[in-house]
Amino acid sequence: MARAYFQPIVLPKSEEELPKSVPTLVNFFVYNSTFGPKEGQEHEKVLFYMPDKETLDNKIRNIGLCEAMVQFTRKFSPHRPCEAVHTQKRKQLLFQAEPEYWMVMTVSLPGFEARTKDDKPVVEYREEEVQDAVYTAVLKHTYKMFRLFNSTFERIFDRQGKEGLKHRLAHFFLRYVNTIRLPQLDLLDIYQGIQFLPLDKQSFLKIQSFVNLVEQTFSQIKYTAFLYTDQLVWSGLEQEDMRVLYKYLTTSLFPLHFSDMETFASGMNPPPSRQAGRDSSAGPPPHPGWFMVGPRDLRDPKAPINTAKIFVNTETEMEELHLIVYHATSATVCFMVTSSIMLTYDFCKTLDGFVGPQLGSLGKMISDQLSKRIMSSDVQYRFIYFNHMNLAQKSTVHLKRPPSLGISHYSMRLICDISADFSRSEEDGETIMKTAGDYWVVAKRSDQREFYIILHNKSANLIEVNEEVKRMCAMHFNNIFFLD
Repeated sequence: MARAYFQPIVLPKSEEELPKSVPTLVNFFVYNSTFGPKEGQEHEKVLFYMPDKETLDNKIRNIGLCEAMVQFTRKFSPHRPCEAVHTQKRKQLLFQAEPEYWMVMTVSLPGFEARTKDDKPVVEYREEEVQDAVYTAVLKHTYKMFRLFNSTFERIFDRQGKEGLKHRLAHFFLRYVNTIRLPQLDLLDIYQGIQFLPLDKQSFLKIQSFVNLVEQTFSQIKYTAFLYTDQLVWSGLEQEDMRVLYKYLTTSLFPLHFSDMETFASGMNPPPSRQAGRDSSAGPPPHPGWFMVGPRDLRDPKAPINTAKIFVNTETEMEELHLIVYHATSATVCFMVTSSIMLTYDFCKTLDGFVGPQLGSLGKMISDQLSKRIMSSDVQYRFIYFNHMNLAQKSTVHLKRPPSLGISHYSMRLICDISADFSRSEEDGETIMKTAGDYWVVAKRSDQREFYIILHNKSANLIEVNEEVKRMCAMHFNNIFFLD
């Protein structure tokens, strides 16, 4: 699974001593205490455990320690169960995904070699490198991703029994957990936000009309989402479901089909696998559209239709739908089709002929509009913005280019700590800090919006930094918010 690009700049001497190791996954497991309540039945609690090569005794012992910790901490905090356990070398994150169902992730702390007063080597571990807020958010999102494609634990258990649940857990988590790049996790993994693409009114209405026309023409389609490159333009899903689906599209599906974002932005033609076997005398394809998720080959009526099933909360809780993803000229549209029908070749062929030409035109329209825009000068600033109300996020820190906009590992960790402080208070506020490397970190929170800007000005004082931030906000965020 692709992650946001992060390219740190050269650190000052006080920050140069980074750990010689990185956080690594020790284990990941799911258990339910009610499945093995009596002595001798403890193994029944284990629903999923990786690494699988771990002995059964160790699995039972680790689950028992988690149960004991949860029960002990409930005496002090009945309404908020234990979320993290810290030891010298590890951190263990716990999440009660559903009643009686617990997910646990254990991460080793980065270590580095130091010297004692007697000049003897000793390994020291940096607890601050594994931040609870970041890793807990990732653990929770792991459950949400499972639920999107599999439904809830309890629903699977009711329909398929315990063995069916264990099979589904293993099938999903054995692949998904290994894609989590622990050393690259940061603030955006807490937010799990969405990048929206602002368009002029006329263009947005054209896209909305296109979506309405498709849903009226194909009554089987219940919900639609429209994206351009990796930015969301329109969605008919509830906010939380779209958040998880957006994460899947931008970090799993799109990178699977596009080697880099330059190819994606260019409106890449169907990949070679989609063009194989095409009759060269037939000329160019009638339109640039092709299925990312759907039939493998529209030239073959007997070719398999590889759609995904998703579960979303609409007027029906955990409504089951077919997911079809279609792409043309940098524009991608997700069709969510009612699961009560069987998707056929004729349906997909008709959908391709109807959507392909229009989506190609819309993609070109958006591309032409964006090419006329003068690149905003805000690219010179390193900032992160997030709106908790609509999940909108924007970051110049995570841009692939230019690499000079990356920030130090220490500064990013500091921002995560400030965000955690904000989350513990309901009041708006502002924080300004200067690091040992002469970086200024300014954090603002106002009306459920958070904004962080990083400035590198060695000679600046507090007043000058404050004025610079005000100018930046007035120039680029005046239509959004800000504190006076």
